[in-house]
Amino acid sequence: MLTGNKGEWSEIYVLLRLLADGKIYAADSDLNKLEDVFFPIIKIIREENKGEVKEYKTGEVISIYLNGSKVKELPSDEFMKESKYLLNEINNKSSKGAFSIENTQNFMDKILCYKLSAPATDKSDITVKIVDINTGYSPTVGFSIKSELGSSPTLLNAGQTTNFIYKIFHNYPYLLKETNEIYKVSGGKNHTDVRGRISKIIKENGELHYFKMNNQTFEDNLVLIDSSMDKIIAETLLYFYRDGISNCDEMVEKLENENPMGYGNVNAYRYKFKKFLTAVALGMQPATVWDGVDEATGGYIVVTKEGNVLAYHIYNRNYFEEYLLRNTKYETASTSRHGFGEVYSDNGTDYIKLNLQVRFR
Repeated sequence: MLTGNKGEWSEIYVLLRLLADGKIYAADSDLNKLEDVFFPIIKIIREENKGEVKEYKTGEVISIYLNGSKVKELPSDEFMKESKYLLNEINNKSSKGAFSIENTQNFMDKILCYKLSAPATDKSDITVKIVDINTGYSPTVGFSIKSELGSSPTLLNAGQTTNFIYKIFHNYPYLLKETNEIYKVSGGKNHTDVRGRISKIIKENGELHYFKMNNQTFEDNLVLIDSSMDKIIAETLLYFYRDGISNCDEMVEKLENENPMGYGNVNAYRYKFKKFLTAVALGMQPATVWDGVDEATGGYIVVTKEGNVLAYHIYNRNYFEEYLLRNTKYETASTSRHGFGEVYSDNGTDYIKLNLQVRFR
């Protein structure tokens, strides 16, 4: 029996819903459907196992092909009925944990679909051949899928690769010891209080200056976006851990007000930060060398809380960038797992690592 969380079942929902609709609508920056902007779907392509290419061609009847040979046909009405059933089942499940949906799995078997998600090696969650209404071409493109049906998905996952290192300048001899003794109690357990430790450093007249990133590959990837991108992100991490600002749009406003890079045009912060969020959303990963090319060549599909399936395509990229800025935030990941939040000394200089994790809000 297949089991998956709400996000994973949402990928099957997208498959069924798009085949039923035969087109995918675009969205504006507030995730509202643009009724007059849509992309007709010619077919959806899945390769669950290498060498087994399945094609689902749209129309009043959905034709299913395996390696180029038609093997089955089903009315599109069945796909709509099954997508509505699946949406209802996803909404009725608790927000966390994996679960099975027997009726949906039976229909998946019927349409030769045996896995919930695209293979981990795939850069996109779904591959679609669309009619490009702007050019008349019919490209085959990949979309990343994010679902609002479950808990808010992560945009950038935390790791030791996403740690930023700061030098601490101070004259307090007991700073390291006293700072590392600061914990907060939650659930009967002690947890590293990163914000409390930053407050202690500042209280003792200490200053934090960005030094470098923990991972050279991530730093190199950020340089492709902008030569100062690591410094800008490092500044926003201080806004998060020092000032308690978590929403990305509020961080950009603070950047514009304080202008730490001394730009003549402070709109540069909004522009660069949007490019950063978009690069992550479309496939840039911290630990993998990135060539600047979007992995999700079609863009982004969002399943809304109401079950709408909406896309941000290259032609409404400005809407997509604004959507990301307005709907993401920083959050604190596990300090023990990702190795940050402790003051440490190296060759007589004190340092602290702060971690970057970005989630939808």
